[in-house]
Amino acid sequence: MSAFETIKLPRAATPEEVGVSSEAVLALIKDIENSEAEEHGFMIIRHGKVAVESFKAPYSSDQPHILYSVSKAVTATAVGFAVEEELLSLDTKILDILTEYRPKKPDEKLEKITVGHLMTMQAGKMPNVLANKTKNKWLDHFFDGKWIFDPGEGWEYINENIFLLCAILVRVTGMSVTDYLSPRLWEPLGIETPYWETDPNGVESGGWGLYLSAESLAKFCLCYLYHGRFDGKQVIPEEWAKVAVLNHKKSINEKLPDGEDGYGYCFWMTNGDTKNYRAEGIFSQLGLVFEDKDAVFVTLSGEMSAGKTHRYIFDNFPRGFVDENPDAVTNVELQAAIAARKIIPLPQMPRSAIETMIEGKRIHVRFNKILNLFGFPMSVLPLASTYMTKDRAGNINNVVFRFLQDECSMTWTEGDEKNTVRCGMDGRFLQAPIRLASTNYNAYSCAAWTDKNTLEVWIMPIESIGKRMLKFRFNGKKVRMTPSTKPDFSIMMNSLTGGVADIVKIKALAFLVRKIMKVSEKIIEPVHKGRIK
Repeated sequence: MSAFETIKLPRAATPEEVGVSSEAVLALIKDIENSEAEEHGFMIIRHGKVAVESFKAPYSSDQPHILYSVSKAVTATAVGFAVEEELLSLDTKILDILTEYRPKKPDEKLEKITVGHLMTMQAGKMPNVLANKTKNKWLDHFFDGKWIFDPGEGWEYINENIFLLCAILVRVTGMSVTDYLSPRLWEPLGIETPYWETDPNGVESGGWGLYLSAESLAKFCLCYLYHGRFDGKQVIPEEWAKVAVLNHKKSINEKLPDGEDGYGYCFWMTNGDTKNYRAEGIFSQLGLVFEDKDAVFVTLSGEMSAGKTHRYIFDNFPRGFVDENPDAVTNVELQAAIAARKIIPLPQMPRSAIETMIEGKRIHVRFNKILNLFGFPMSVLPLASTYMTKDRAGNINNVVFRFLQDECSMTWTEGDEKNTVRCGMDGRFLQAPIRLASTNYNAYSCAAWTDKNTLEVWIMPIESIGKRMLKFRFNGKKVRMTPSTKPDFSIMMNSLTGGVADIVKIKALAFLVRKIMKVSEKIIEPVHKGRIK
């Protein structure tokens, strides 16, 4: 099979054909709308068929999307293949592979860490969550981290644990993890080789940075639902597919407290229930397996509140799984609700006479020293999209607008990357390819004059989690550019400050750090001053 031979999942004629209630799906859509969640779309698969798929245009089921920590489950699967091929085992000591990190002064704890400890979040190292990923020291971030417990004697969710697994896989296989998975996972599942962010040495980030479509994620989850089988063939080793979704966290906490989720080989399970498990990433990327219902639920989002996402899903499913009814007729109300789901662009507004003054002129945007000192130069991409990348985009400059009847274009530079987007000015999004932070995106953009001096531009790279909104205020040759994002930047900062307590145990110091980070919210997205040249 060629890597480019796509396999599409079969579609049911109606949700009821495979035992999914149209009323429950309709209630789910209404709950999403009422919650005002930044949800992009979902798919429900039962008995191997897609019962329903609903995406807010221009998002779709076949469009790659950043998965964040869902990536961990794919890395763990790569380890499963390597174990099956006897390239390593769960008991392999990490210092027997990454030998150059064995310190001159023996460290008994470090000598104990195994592949299994990394995968089940029991390694005991706490790297700095603020470590700069643009530096070529990702392995150092792990090894320089402080000890918070002895290996195997605690549990802490650490991104770098899974990056270490990728570094180990590259050593034992002699190839990238993406290439290693091509004949083993991508091709059997009919998935075109995906993009996966890497460190400066080309090692996949492992715990984040993988881009897959909703349908590709659904096929991956189906493979686990059927104990490693897909399309009649064994793809993932059967024993691995069974063991990976058991609760390995219980070995640390013999009895899980109420509400605490279990953890397998990078899969989560609610209260240790191995009949329902999930791969999950920040901003509500979810691949849910309802094993006892023979069903998979996939959703992709830009919603920071996992609790909100879980509520609208679990309030409607699994109770929305019903007896199959192959004779069910199409639910017209559900069809209409699905067709109506879309991201609303800026409305058509009266055009401004300023267009003739700025047409084709270059706007020089002043370099912001504070942002660059922080290491977060402002980009068209939301900060959350570049925070954990090796090649952070930023420093928007050399902005040029050109205007046509129903659209305009915006050209700009960020470092050595130059891009142009087409912006609908008639109440539509227009599409254009862009490349930022060494990553390719499809940008859907629109623009409108909100008053005679202010041009607002929305740029939405749909592989990412949201959109950048830029307001250009013109006053003669002076320009003020005011950035904002959706989801709002403050949401990410609130999440980041939540991890401060894990690093700073002194209460007074932790409070100070939180206060500093709160102030930084107002610094990271300031008004940028510019001038027409």
